[in-house]
Amino acid sequence: VQTTLYDYMDSTEEEVFYCNREMNHDFGVNLSTYYLLLFTLSLVGNSLVLYIICKYEKLNTVGNIFLLNLVISDLIFTFGLPFWAVYHHMSEWIFGRVWCKIVVSIYFLGFYSSILFLTLLTFDRYLAVVYAVPSTRLRTRIYAMGSSAAVWAISSLACINPLLLYDQKYHFIQGFVCDEVATGFEMFKLSGRYLQFGFFFLFPLIIVFYCYIRIAMTVISSRMTNKYRTVRLIFVIVLLFFLCWTPYNVVLMLYLNVNDECDKILQLDQALHITRMITYLYYCINPIFYTFVGRKFQNHFRKLLVRHVPCLENHVSVNGSKTLSYKNPQVGTTQTDVQV
Repeated sequence: VQTTLYDYMDSTEEEVFYCNREMNHDFGVNLSTYYLLLFTLSLVGNSLVLYIICKYEKLNTVGNIFLLNLVISDLIFTFGLPFWAVYHHMSEWIFGRVWCKIVVSIYFLGFYSSILFLTLLTFDRYLAVVYAVPSTRLRTRIYAMGSSAAVWAISSLACINPLLLYDQKYHFIQGFVCDEVATGFEMFKLSGRYLQFGFFFLFPLIIVFYCYIRIAMTVISSRMTNKYRTVRLIFVIVLLFFLCWTPYNVVLMLYLNVNDECDKILQLDQALHITRMITYLYYCINPIFYTFVGRKFQNHFRKLLVRHVPCLENHVSVNGSKTLSYKNPQVGTTQTDVQV
């Protein structure tokens, strides 16, 4: 029900038109356990990948530089989850105004940079498979470092918008909240929605779909062993990317058309909670599909297990680092199998 109430109170205590969304906030309290679970899974998974990369891999290769930055992005995003868990559990923001802006900035920096590094990593694998020989001159350490720096710069600039929009305000029922300001900054809200949907969802989605379709076509036309297993893996990666990211971004865009319709706002609030849970889950899936599906990383993980749990030595096979090779008909040369 829409009523004229004191929404978020500032120093002027001006009266605003408010839709009571407390019911949806109560629903959000139940998400605290889920956020803590995601925090644990993401922290363990990404930290393990980070350790393996630093311990067993060369950090001067293009793929590993992008993968390292992707893991750092996921960890940055992950560190904000405990704050949101406490926020939902207590139904009030208890960390103060400064930490409200810090946590929001960390959240969006990790969120934006992660999706861009996923796109960059996908594009690099597209170059490595489809244009194996011509891309060798492009795929240098300078190219990887420059591209990574550009991603961090773009993501940091994109964080200016939420940094301005989010603030700690006093709610007449819930107490202090960390949320978008109730009035003003309408232009920033609108531009932020379109920026996230266009540049941080639609653009990456098109790039990922195109690159993996071309990779799949190249793999099928090659003499690569287990190529259909690779194609199935590509299909799963693309499908998960689409299923995890699409609902959340669609719900965000639907907010633009609700105006002051309180019933629709309440429905979208609940849909946003659910779709955001699915999107956050992707941060736990990242390490699995971009590292441990590859035989090289599987072997590194076995070495790590045997080293720290010696009793598993007779039960876990550890092979030398081997790579599969296949003949690319487009270039007429044999090349190393690239993890997809």
